[in-house]
Amino acid sequence: MKQVIIIGYGPAGISAAIYLKRAGVNPLVIGKDYGSFAAGNEVIDNYYGFAEEISGRTLIDNGIKQAQRLGVELTNEPVIGLSESESGFSVKTEHREYQAKTVLLATGKHRLALHKPGFKKFLGKGISLCATCDGFFYRKKKLAIIGTGKYMLSELTHLERVTDDITIFTNGKPFNEVTKYPVVNDPIKSFIGDSRLQAIHTKNETYECDGAFVAIGTPSALEFAQTLGIIMDKQNIVVDDTYQTNIRGLFAAGDIIGGKLQIAKAVYDGMMVAEAIYDCLKKNAA
Repeated sequence: MKQVIIIGYGPAGISAAIYLKRAGVNPLVIGKDYGSFAAGNEVIDNYYGFAEEISGRTLIDNGIKQAQRLGVELTNEPVIGLSESESGFSVKTEHREYQAKTVLLATGKHRLALHKPGFKKFLGKGISLCATCDGFFYRKKKLAIIGTGKYMLSELTHLERVTDDITIFTNGKPFNEVTKYPVVNDPIKSFIGDSRLQAIHTKNETYECDGAFVAIGTPSALEFAQTLGIIMDKQNIVVDDTYQTNIRGLFAAGDIIGGKLQIAKAVYDGMMVAEAIYDCLKKNAA
């Protein structure tokens, strides 16, 4: 049982981990590659303390190295599931499942999953990013699921509970799993429909469907929020003044809670949420 699991390798998550470790709490940080928008910036020249320009990737790397130097436990695994448990929370990765008393969501903001014509138009109108949230509405319907990895397979198990008419779309990516469902390997060209999604058009053919579930890569904090029933305001997770969501013991910080999407703000969030998590753990231990 971990005291706290931090999901995200960005400035908010790593900053929180450093402050928690220095306060005597041993966090586990789980991340996959670089979820932070900062890592994609070629040059950063507005962050305090650097006489020379620094790349976003270098800045993120330095933060991770600092956490490692202090003895913070980090693991490079994609998180594919987050749920409440009797003792707190269960965090599922591709390889194992962790239990934690508290969880911090600090994954940053993921951009839209598919930049294809019709995707934005039908998002929420036939296109969904959460099988556990919306699968029920498609009982016995004809469904598409888009993806190739462990996250897609996890979402597929939820859709199997509501229908057996499912087609997997790899969008041109390799897929080597054995499955009883038909697999379309063609790249997706567009999503088609009137007021709602009616079909997916690929390079070679058009496939009718009642709904499409996107499960590419790993889920973002937004998908976790939908699954758990976390209160949202547009695309931001709502937190109180202690960075706690409406679910006790579940915290969020960084870009995902809105405000200025700046590294300085994310680092500040990390410092403040670390204090809040420490107080939460201390109060529960009393």
